[in-house]
Amino acid sequence: MTELKQIKRETLYSGRVFDLIVDQVEYPSGNRSVREIAHHPGGAVAVPIMDDGSVLLIRQLRYPLGRHIYELPAGKLSPGEDPMLAARRELEEETGWVAGELELLSSVYTTPGFCDEILHIFLATKLQESPAGHRREEGEFTMTLHRVMMSDAIAMVESGEIQDAKTIIGLLMVERRRRGHV
Repeated sequence: MTELKQIKRETLYSGRVFDLIVDQVEYPSGNRSVREIAHHPGGAVAVPIMDDGSVLLIRQLRYPLGRHIYELPAGKLSPGEDPMLAARRELEEETGWVAGELELLSSVYTTPGFCDEILHIFLATKLQESPAGHRREEGEFTMTLHRVMMSDAIAMVESGEIQDAKTIIGLLMVERRRRGHV
């Protein structure tokens, strides 16, 4: 960071999902400021496309929003974990399906104004049901699985029914590819 000089760093909170870091910084002018950072280990997202072209979406409670929303299967990376392995794990845990093939579509910063989270979005194809079924964690027990035709999923994005950014990005990237724009 050539534009800002870090003077002091303090971790105010270390949690299960993220750490809250407060930096005191100095601009080239000599003026000082404070920067707050939500440090997150990153995550992996699967865009599971069935052989008939439909997509698997989950609908889950998002506590900060106080409601259920549609999303692609996704989860947090463990320290040092390969994002592709995380995408495989989350797909099976949340949907009960496993991917025969995974391909990285993109890696995106979710909210770079205050958070360093990066999500790795994978296209998941050649899906087969897992013999073990889904293996949801306690906080995911109310999660429901929805198989939606891609055209309907895109319509859900356009109507605002799907508002989750990672899901919108993943769906639109796959739709663009399907139309031959990649």
